[in-house]
Amino acid sequence: MREWVIGAAQLGAIQKSDSRESVVERMMGLLDQAAENGCDLVVYPELALTTFFPRWYMEDQAEVDTWFEREMPNAATQPLFDRAREHQIAISFGYAELTPEGRHFNTSILTNRQGEIVGKYRKIHLPGHVEFDTERDFQHLEKRYFEPGDLGFETFDNEGTIMGMAICNDRRWPETWRVMGLQGVELVMLGYNTPSINAQNRGEGLEKRLYHSELSVTAGAYQNATWAVAVAKAGVEDGFPLMGGSIIVDPDGFVVARTESEGDELVTATCDMDRCQFGKKTIFDFARHRRIEHYGRITSQTGVER
Repeated sequence: MREWVIGAAQLGAIQKSDSRESVVERMMGLLDQAAENGCDLVVYPELALTTFFPRWYMEDQAEVDTWFEREMPNAATQPLFDRAREHQIAISFGYAELTPEGRHFNTSILTNRQGEIVGKYRKIHLPGHVEFDTERDFQHLEKRYFEPGDLGFETFDNEGTIMGMAICNDRRWPETWRVMGLQGVELVMLGYNTPSINAQNRGEGLEKRLYHSELSVTAGAYQNATWAVAVAKAGVEDGFPLMGGSIIVDPDGFVVARTESEGDELVTATCDMDRCQFGKKTIFDFARHRRIEHYGRITSQTGVER
């Protein structure tokens, strides 16, 4: 397929008390809307099945593990996979993954239109901190509960289109986009749960936070000549606000669809993957224009050195 009708399926708040089954019902409702709109692919947010649990400090690992999925699909999510197969719609969504070896990842998967998983990504750029931080307005403990992803920024041929995934904070790092761009990516799917308030800088404000999110996605799409879909979990979860701003972006970096609420909301766009080719063959023809002899610092160091 070279033309996909894509749905960005934003989810509103998920409370700590909400069951996975109730969330899956909401996801299926958006999927049914997507089918009515002729969608071929629906993208859901990061950690789509639960509240954003890294905001709570937990010392009991057994309690932590209740937020993780040990297999995918599982009993709670199988109905979503079945509904997607019935509609012939590919899906991508995020969840907390607990592997058989006991490893914990912030994960996203991608299916084809037959409901078969064809790609998996584990979040690499984990934000936040490990121990309780008294200086923050609220906690952000992804570094406590997850390991950095170990699968790299791989791409997947999904029915003739080269697709890749990223999660939340990954969007802010140009390396995320370029590694996939160097594989010819044509569609990047990204889910996020981003607080409306900066826990370390209350003066930033929602408007600036939405701007920085959109800037990261539109720049990444433009600089790698790829479509991008960035989808939020939004609204107030147990008193903690998450921002919306879900968008679909074309390979020239322009927003072609945008949500207007902080609730469950579907927006769609018809995305012709052949539109990626102009950018890939002109200004961002990497084979002709990249000068890797000058890029060594990118992989030889982490922090700033002079």
